Amino acid sequence: MPLLILFILKGTAVQFSFLIIVLSLLGLYEFCEMALPGKKFESALVIISGVPVCLAVWTNDFTWLLLAITLAVLGFSLVSLFRIRDIRQSAGEVALVFLGVLYIPLLLSHLGLVRGLPFGIEWIFLLLVIVMSGDTAAYYTGSTIGKRKLYPVVSPNKSVEGSLGGLAGSILGAFIARGTFFPELSVFDCFAVALLLGCLGQLGDLFESMLKRSFGVKDSGKLIPGHGGILDRLDSILFAAPAAFFYASFVFSPA
Repeated sequence: MPLLILFILKGTAVQFSFLIIVLSLLGLYEFCEMALPGKKFESALVIISGVPVCLAVWTNDFTWLLLAITLAVLGFSLVSLFRIRDIRQSAGEVALVFLGVLYIPLLLSHLGLVRGLPFGIEWIFLLLVIVMSGDTAAYYTGSTIGKRKLYPVVSPNKSVEGSLGGLAGSILGAFIARGTFFPELSVFDCFAVALLLGCLGQLGDLFESMLKRSFGVKDSGKLIPGHGGILDRLDSILFAAPAAFFYASFVFSPA
């Protein structure tokens, strides 16, 4: 996260885009280690495919994005067809390959789109503040007064009280952002964006927890000692970044 903040403040658009590509590739590597263990060739193709998908998103040209995704679908379909090891698992493996390409580079590359918008740097910091303040508030609220389980089959430790506390923390974070570095936000924006990104951030966390429990792992990786992998740090941002981009593009009107 500190590296991301440094690139947001000091990096050029190209440097920031490069960082997103690197994070996407690392995330895809972790995903493949969980979803496709032992499938080195298929995993390499998935990881490499993240680059054209990211680049296609940043062109703002639907044709290039459609081309990148179409080539990925056709390419992986043909690879799976001619590299069958256990035909009973083939369909599931193909589905996991498609999920990885769409889940990580496609969603994460929206950060680059957000940065290119008017007030783009402010929007990225707002997204981070909402997600991080929500995570912090959810943890302390849940550990203090949490009683009712939120979704135990996916994440046994999360509570309804923690989730609501997280949304309150996200709203507070949005208003702090408005009072410090983003005065262009209206009061409506603070509530709307905080609830939208806060909810999606929590859902992104739950989705990654579902994947990890399905794959039988505790953390997505070991890149960050004591904190798991890249996906464990980015899970909330993956779901929140596209929403931030579309809200900023179609709803936001500077106060």
